[in-house]
Amino acid sequence: MGPLSGIKVIEMGAIGPGPFCAMMLSDLGAEVIRVDRLSQKGTGHRANVLHRGRRSIAIDLKTPDGVDTLLKLIGNADCLIEGFRPGVMERLGLGPEICKDRNPQLIYGRMTGWGQSGPLSTAAGHDINYISIAGALGAMGYDDRPPAPPLNLIGDFGGGAMFLLTGLLAALIERSSSGKGQIVDAAMTDGTAALLAPFFGLMAMGLWKKDRMSNKLDGGAHYYGSYECSDNKHISIGSIEPQFYALLLERCGITDKVFDEQQDQVRWPLLREKLEALFITKPRAYWCNLLEGTDVCFAPVLDLEEAPKHPHNIDRKTYIEKEGITQPAPAPRFSRTQGKIQSAPATCGEHSEEILQNWGFTALEIANLKENQII
Repeated sequence: MGPLSGIKVIEMGAIGPGPFCAMMLSDLGAEVIRVDRLSQKGTGHRANVLHRGRRSIAIDLKTPDGVDTLLKLIGNADCLIEGFRPGVMERLGLGPEICKDRNPQLIYGRMTGWGQSGPLSTAAGHDINYISIAGALGAMGYDDRPPAPPLNLIGDFGGGAMFLLTGLLAALIERSSSGKGQIVDAAMTDGTAALLAPFFGLMAMGLWKKDRMSNKLDGGAHYYGSYECSDNKHISIGSIEPQFYALLLERCGITDKVFDEQQDQVRWPLLREKLEALFITKPRAYWCNLLEGTDVCFAPVLDLEEAPKHPHNIDRKTYIEKEGITQPAPAPRFSRTQGKIQSAPATCGEHSEEILQNWGFTALEIANLKENQII
């Protein structure tokens, strides 16, 4: 019932941003087939949320028959996602030109860290490396220690998977008028750089400093950051606007005149120390009772076990349970064509015969492929 119902996607089994993009496509209603290596058949875990919502076929792509089997599937697909290093798909005989010959309308999505070209394109790397070269990692964290990895949310999923998803959807829209497929080259370095657009603008206007913890949004300002409470738990404050800042002072009973000059950056370290001394005096629940739900711009800092239990997340069903596994619900929401989790994660090759049957292979073809250990 999702907005992408009827769209068929081939996902080349990989790690990180490719699977996340495939998960999003599935949540939005697309039929996504994950192509895994035959050597992995039977592996996988039902709790691997990243693999939810699609079926798996295991194919021996080191054989001509295996490659031809996949090309037949590609001939019926709308999109293909691959996340290998540049040149790998070409060496398999599954490069964009070969796939285009089989299916001129195919949207060929390529997900890499460095991109399909450039001096680093063939080098190994991970999220932390991609966001480093893009400038994101160096802009975050405390100023008295090395930058801390922000999980792998920025490069893999924000700058990678979500930009691949955007590219695929844009190409699908363009195809509706041109009738032609195309290649989407999504690089995590490019996507991360795009996420930094607002900060490059602020820097050009003289409103952003390159040093960490010296700006409004990087922890430098006392009114935007996280604080420890007496029970070793934390809260977050985002009182940027003057009226929200005034309410913070009022609700916390702060009358010290030194707080009046909110934007005096020279005083920010002192004001942060004073707020640290205040918030450490009470447990997190106290500050939640005092500040949550007001225009202070406040929230408790929750861990992954606490977040699904928060009343707001419960009310919106932000997290749901699928076969005993708590996980994020499909997002965003739609008024008519709401997506859903189509299925639990599959083991590798679990649906090989079923997929081939549904995608037009005959019973004899499937039997031959199975007998020859191609699937």
